[in-house]
Amino acid sequence: MKRRLMLLAAIAALGLGVGACENTGPGANANANANMSEPRAAATPTATPKYTEEQAREERARAKENKETIGDTLDDAWIHTKIVAKLIANSKTPERKINVDVVKNAVTLRGSVDSAEEKAEAERIAKETEGVQKVTNQLKVVAPSKPANANKSAAKTKTY
Repeated sequence: MKRRLMLLAAIAALGLGVGACENTGPGANANANANMSEPRAAATPTATPKYTEEQAREERARAKENKETIGDTLDDAWIHTKIVAKLIANSKTPERKINVDVVKNAVTLRGSVDSAEEKAEAERIAKETEGVQKVTNQLKVVAPSKPANANKSAAKTKTY
């Protein structure tokens, strides 16, 4: 869990770093308001951190412990890592209940969720993840369980 949170933090930091890099040359702020009516040029994308075979092996091992499947390619492992990180970061999805399988850039979501909204959000996250070619949503909506017999008394009293 710590690794996943660290990965999420690294992805967030990378995103913030890319956004902060625009217009950093000399005199970049000299005429900051002069051309505000014109559209801004997009920031030049920076290279994503190199995802290594070692990281892929570690991700496959974690996935296997969670009864998830990851294909043999680096892309499959990287896609799995990104989707799981996004599910953890999103308060609308119960990451621990969702299994993410990735084989040949195709994602299958399995498990149970509490609402149709959680199911739809998990599917949206998977579909919007770079590199994903297909998403199969096998998530089942199951109402949260209620405490068993909360209103019944623990013991019946007999009168003679």
